[in-house]
Amino acid sequence: MKIAIGCDHAGFPYKDGIVAMLQAQGHMVLDFGTNSADSVDYPDFAHAVAEAVTAQQADCGVLLCGSGNGVAITANKHQAIRCALCWTEEIALLARQHNNANVIALPARFVPEILAQAMVRIFLTTEFEGGRHGRRADKIPCS
Repeated sequence: MKIAIGCDHAGFPYKDGIVAMLQAQGHMVLDFGTNSADSVDYPDFAHAVAEAVTAQQADCGVLLCGSGNGVAITANKHQAIRCALCWTEEIALLARQHNNANVIALPARFVPEILAQAMVRIFLTTEFEGGRHGRRADKIPCS
């Protein structure tokens, strides 16, 4: 699977560990940065990941920022993106099963790194259930 990842300075401390985990699992990773703890603007990285997923250059995306809210809000401005802000393993599971999310947003300042990695693993290995959830997910886009 090809996975796009991006983060701001608050998410940066977790990014390399997630990238290493993904690569160890055999995934190809498109890393859109940031590459340091220097202050940056989260929309720049969220838009890059969302554009890669929308253009089918990546199968899905992983975004990180301090609260996860900024990157999720930004990514969800893209019509084809269903970005889910996740803070527990069950939320990550349901984001895929029920919402067919294609990007996960993680709040790096509020979850431990081991939980962030676990949520990414769950997100990537969980299938969309379809059925009644498909009907609902089809109603998400505005056009």
